[in-house]
Amino acid sequence: MGKILDWENLKRTLDELRREGKKIAFTNGCFDILHVGHTRYLRQAREKGDVLVLALNSDASVRKIKGEKRPLIPEDERADLLSCLEFVDYVTIFDETTPLKLILYLKPDVLIKGGDWAEDQVVGREEVRSWGGSVAIIPEIPGASTTNIVEKILMVYGEKA
Repeated sequence: MGKILDWENLKRTLDELRREGKKIAFTNGCFDILHVGHTRYLRQAREKGDVLVLALNSDASVRKIKGEKRPLIPEDERADLLSCLEFVDYVTIFDETTPLKLILYLKPDVLIKGGDWAEDQVVGREEVRSWGGSVAIIPEIPGASTTNIVEKILMVYGEKA
């Protein structure tokens, strides 16, 4: 079995890891164009638990959040790229605009978001705390964003891009 799992197989795997005493960390996002902000964030997220689950917004979900021009990279390719990172243990895809349904299903021990989120805005924080889990916010890398990369490409290449 690989690192990209559907919800059911992921839950079964995490339940087994929990029985072994492993702490499950969970984060989510679009991860449209993988950049240094993503990799530094995910490396730090992995340090918050023994296992890092990355819940990836599906293409439909990204369009609802970011608009019709996104994602630039299809979900299967984004999942494949992210699964290649040594500090990401599992990747799963969700269709909703928030990961709440998946958080309730998997019941992670630590819920992690980037510093562009205030803790009181993190979806699932109350639920994770209700079963004894915690929430961690990792500072963002200033200027490292997919939007900034797209803007730079358009500036450098203009209409040729």
